[in-house]
Amino acid sequence: MKKEDVLKMLGTDENGLTQNQAKENQKKYGKNELAEGKKKNPFILFLEQYKDFLVIILIIAAIISGVLGDIESAIVIFVVITINAILGTVQHIKAEQSLDSLKEMSAPTAKVIRDGEIKVVEGKDVTVGDVVVIEAGDYVCSDGRIIENASLKVDESAMTGESEPVEKQETVLDGEKPLGDRVNMLYSGSFATYGRAKMVVTSVGMETEIGKIASLLKSTQEKKTPLQESLDNFGKKLSLIIIGICVIVLGLELFRSDGINLTVFTDAFVFAVALAVAAIPEALSSIVTIVLSVGTQKLAKENAIIRKLQAVEGLGSVSIICSDKTGTLTQNKMTVQKIYFDGQIIDKDDEINARQGQLIIDGALCNDSVQKEGQEIGDPTEIALVNFSEKHDLPVEKMREKYQRLGEIPFDSDRKLMSTVHKIGDNYKMLTKGAVDVLSGRIDEVKTMDGKRPFTAEDLAELKKVNTEFSQMGLRVLAVCERDVDTVDISVDDEKDYILLGLVAMQDPPREESAEAVRKCKTAGIRPIMITGDHLVTASAIARKIGILDDNGRAVEGREIENLSDEELDEFVSDVSVYARVSPEHKIRIVSAWQRKGYIVSMTGDGVNDAPALKQADIGVAMGITGSEVAKDAASMVLTDDNFATIVKAIENGRNLYRNIQRAIQFLLSGNTAGILAVLYASFMALPVPFKAVHLLFINLLTDSLPAIALGVEPHSSDVMNEKPRPKNQSILTKKVLTNICVEGIVIGVMTMIAFYVGFLRNAEVASTMAFSTLCLSRLVHGFNCKSDKPVWFTKKMWNNKSMIGAFFVGFVLLNAVLLVPALQGIFAVAPLTIAELLTVYGLSLGTFVIVQILKMIRK
Repeated sequence: MKKEDVLKMLGTDENGLTQNQAKENQKKYGKNELAEGKKKNPFILFLEQYKDFLVIILIIAAIISGVLGDIESAIVIFVVITINAILGTVQHIKAEQSLDSLKEMSAPTAKVIRDGEIKVVEGKDVTVGDVVVIEAGDYVCSDGRIIENASLKVDESAMTGESEPVEKQETVLDGEKPLGDRVNMLYSGSFATYGRAKMVVTSVGMETEIGKIASLLKSTQEKKTPLQESLDNFGKKLSLIIIGICVIVLGLELFRSDGINLTVFTDAFVFAVALAVAAIPEALSSIVTIVLSVGTQKLAKENAIIRKLQAVEGLGSVSIICSDKTGTLTQNKMTVQKIYFDGQIIDKDDEINARQGQLIIDGALCNDSVQKEGQEIGDPTEIALVNFSEKHDLPVEKMREKYQRLGEIPFDSDRKLMSTVHKIGDNYKMLTKGAVDVLSGRIDEVKTMDGKRPFTAEDLAELKKVNTEFSQMGLRVLAVCERDVDTVDISVDDEKDYILLGLVAMQDPPREESAEAVRKCKTAGIRPIMITGDHLVTASAIARKIGILDDNGRAVEGREIENLSDEELDEFVSDVSVYARVSPEHKIRIVSAWQRKGYIVSMTGDGVNDAPALKQADIGVAMGITGSEVAKDAASMVLTDDNFATIVKAIENGRNLYRNIQRAIQFLLSGNTAGILAVLYASFMALPVPFKAVHLLFINLLTDSLPAIALGVEPHSSDVMNEKPRPKNQSILTKKVLTNICVEGIVIGVMTMIAFYVGFLRNAEVASTMAFSTLCLSRLVHGFNCKSDKPVWFTKKMWNNKSMIGAFFVGFVLLNAVLLVPALQGIFAVAPLTIAELLTVYGLSLGTFVIVQILKMIRK
């Protein structure tokens, strides 16, 4: 539409709204802010912690125990699961608070024309019909149509992924255009880098393009991490098995009794419940929560805030990382990479002489970028020229003071040139920079190391060859020329008869850590894929430089997947390492395709356009500094340093945490298996019950939890990055882990029953006490067995975990207090032991450690 028609339709004019009109429009269109999802009440979060299947089984058992009179067991069970629920709730709230501290509005203020005067208002108070003044350095606060323009350039990378600023126009466009080509429109979340303009606001809040992208989030589903799914399935299966065992034990106890009455049934049922409590690792959820919480605190110190507790583990198991380019793998800052002078290509770090320096100085003088209050404002290519000049000890401000600008012809997209006039020595010099293809036909001479010489056909061919080479490397190339003029009043007709100084090639360079991070990903069996809105040549060059694109992969544009079906896309993605010029919908489809192929996918990004894919991915990772509010909300993890390499640290942490949780599970279940085997053996052999209910509760709640937590914080090892990612459907209980649980459970169970028989020589009470003591102490010692699959005795690894040593001594002291303090003997139903019997308990318990270590040596 013509701008006059737009203003009329919106009920405004070039003098903007009145204050009263603005208030009316704010009521009509709402605040200029994105709608946030309603946060859950902490009490609801607390209740949700009880949805776990294992917890539900224990709640039922506790209720029945309480009804039958075993109040002690019921209370203990409720205390354990309540502590777990509190831990989960607190961690969730802390993560949300950490994220809230990162959130900032991208446009906190805006300059609007109200009642004919320019006023500064909060971004949320801008409304439809407002006329907003945009200058270099300003964020665009809403969507709007340009009604006045003075060479405005806008960075729209957060919206489109396009790293180069877009030159805006006031013109009327023909027909419908894609977002990136709507040059007469400005969009919320973009950033003015050059020039100035006025726009009339056409939409605010959720009606902006950012709002439309945000609405895509509602159609994507968040995923459970592999550990969550694995523990859910494991918990259900384990509970059913344990319920079956308890029913068998209950039946055996009733069958062996002389007659069945309420007292007999209650005693048998209480013991069956105690066995369930001993067998079900109710501390598992708490331990997993604690281990992951410790992991999130560790990562927070390493610049990663975890929004969802299990995201660390999930990130540790990803096999595909789909990464945005701009600001994620690159620095989001144009930097001069090479210059070409007199037939010589000079790298950015090479020494330069005075003749070559003139090329750099001219590029900095013919330049509108400025530094204001520590902020670089202007076109990124011009900022790059200024920074390059400063890097080579050619101070720009001094040069600008010495050689002041006396005349200029501003840059425009038709000419693709910018020219300025300065008095240098006794002459007026016109300095021009611009596109190589435009300037190459206007050159008469070329500056050399000795002076200057005529510009020949060979020089032209060489110039085009170098320009092509630079372009194929993904570099943006500018030519810099000069000529003497007689006056400061220059026109476009004077842009000819130039002396060529040389070419300047620049690029948004990769982060220094990106190449090493990509290498580590590949070593760890993780495939990195670049998905960006930038041009194919630029994206491919960066991808090759950091190692994402190699001879086994290819680079394509998003339009190539536009018309592919999901089945065709699943085949298409296999060998593609770089996607350029993609839309938000493309990103979601690419992530989904890899997920359908059975891969666990992480998506990293910072722009609003990344947000839907961040949520669709198994693990979404957003940038904390440059990341948009929408992206942070959608992500599972936020990087506070915007560093891709931090993701590699998170992967290593995630894998170590998973391995430590696996060790804790192995420890808990092997000990529980020993207890179950001892009870079943006694039941089938018509022996007295080896444990009282209070014994099993003591072992599970007081001496098991601490070693399990200690295993969860076992020191991390870098060797996990030499392993391939776990298969998506692999249970946390692998064949190897299950074998260890069974073998170690049998060893501990055998030692426990040997102790039982030794005590039975005196009486049943002593037998029960010795069985309980041996099982308890064996499980404490067994914590050291679970530190590694390899033998640990006589090695430093045995003693490298202070938490494990502390857990052992705490458990050892508690057990001996129960055995030796008369007041506690009655509470915990134990009989006094002789010194010989006590030493037997110690010896059998230590024997479990020795036997398991020998078995590991044999296996090795």
